[in-house]
Amino acid sequence: MSQSAQMKPTSLPVRSFLNWPVVTDPKQWQGNVAVVGVAQSEVYPGNPVPNDQANAPDAIRLQSGQFCDGATHWDFDIGTTLSSLDLQTVDCGNLTYDGRDYEPFAAWQKSVFETLWKNNMQVFALGGDHGITTPALQALGVLNKDVHVVHIDAHLDWRDDVQGVKGGYSSPLKRASELPWISGMTQIGMRGTGSARQPEVEAARAWGSNIITAAQVHRDGVEAVIQQLPKDQLVYLTIDADGLDPSHMPAVLGPVPGGLYTEQVTALIHAIARNNQLVGMDIVEIAPSIDLPNNITSITAGRLIINAIGATWGPGRDK
Repeated sequence: MSQSAQMKPTSLPVRSFLNWPVVTDPKQWQGNVAVVGVAQSEVYPGNPVPNDQANAPDAIRLQSGQFCDGATHWDFDIGTTLSSLDLQTVDCGNLTYDGRDYEPFAAWQKSVFETLWKNNMQVFALGGDHGITTPALQALGVLNKDVHVVHIDAHLDWRDDVQGVKGGYSSPLKRASELPWISGMTQIGMRGTGSARQPEVEAARAWGSNIITAAQVHRDGVEAVIQQLPKDQLVYLTIDADGLDPSHMPAVLGPVPGGLYTEQVTALIHAIARNNQLVGMDIVEIAPSIDLPNNITSITAGRLIINAIGATWGPGRDK
């Protein structure tokens, strides 16, 4: 794939995230915080292209006025205003998959994330299905440092393949385990059944993943989980919307009762960002067509990102 193809401009969003400046040319990406939409990952046979989740990046952006009334308004979650933070932000637009050969698209996504991290930016990815996490994790190699992955989800996502497809939404944590710079994983919120069979659970544990079920979080409390999170490390956080309870993020295709609460996930985000270098975060698997009646899933996604930004760049954190 040529350098010019890798560095082609992204597409314009329907509106910018939090009214951040939109810059679609990778050669002009500057600042310390970036958001980018990634529509879709490798498609399983019989699945639609685009899928419903491909609409989520713009659906989240459209709720910017709901999850933040303005950068100068006091935000009780972060203890300050967004305008008071030392932020130079950019909305990089969307990477849109045309449904043809997936490998060039994945290589393009990887190159986009590599460019952002080379520019020392904290990256927030709006998915898309959970397979969009894989090229992002592959791009982390450009940092030349170990990275710990924190994964919030109802499902383990450790399948080697589904019908021969290795880059889909059931496999991102398996793909992560194959990368030499991924030094550890903490997987939180597992419950019910889904993407894992017994061999995948055994493989994840054998690799060294710390699997914490949703029941454990509810039983022991979020502070007990925080004590198990990494400290003083580079961290990439990936959040599947179905990791939260459907009462908090209902617009998902695989809802499972008993999930995490928004306030629990917010506490985890604050602990991760304050005790580590949070280099990147994604939120995936939102299905906007069923986010009724008030778009609360997209709004919650925006609030989680704001909490991550505030915990990273806000008061009490040594930059």
